[in-house]
Amino acid sequence: MRPIHRRESETDVFTGYLESRIGVLEIRADRDDVLEIAFVRERGPVQTRLPECLSLAISQLEEYFQGERTEFELPLGLRGTAFQVQVWEGLRRIPFAETISYGDLAGAVGRPRAFRAVGQANNKNPLPIVVPCHRVVGGDGSLTGYGSGIWRKEWLLEHEQKVKNENVTTPIPA
Repeated sequence: MRPIHRRESETDVFTGYLESRIGVLEIRADRDDVLEIAFVRERGPVQTRLPECLSLAISQLEEYFQGERTEFELPLGLRGTAFQVQVWEGLRRIPFAETISYGDLAGAVGRPRAFRAVGQANNKNPLPIVVPCHRVVGGDGSLTGYGSGIWRKEWLLEHEQKVKNENVTTPIPA
């Protein structure tokens, strides 16, 4: 897992698009780091010269949706408060196809009573899927709070379970 770089400002920003099974993703990056991923209604103008990190993000997201990737290795440049970045780093430690509660995430980042603040930081995550905020659920296991729509959160979690189950090898009886 590559480290997150805390970004204070944007320089030249480039935009790429990926048509996924759950909608069009707009991916924004500067010359060095992936900055944002968002679901949009339609593709914007296609830029011909994309920085390597943006091309890599598009490629890795395609692999994720095809069930070929369970972890992302991308340079990330996140803009947020120190607490938000701490929560986003915590999100990146949630294993593929697993979920945790907001309370568990709060405890994992050393702020066990700050589950509401963790939820707010989760909501501000600029890199959904890559920083897997969809893996956080309510304390009772219910699907709550996904800015791109609960139906997408449900699809992502089901997709990951399917990929995980397909990659499990069945032992051969002796």
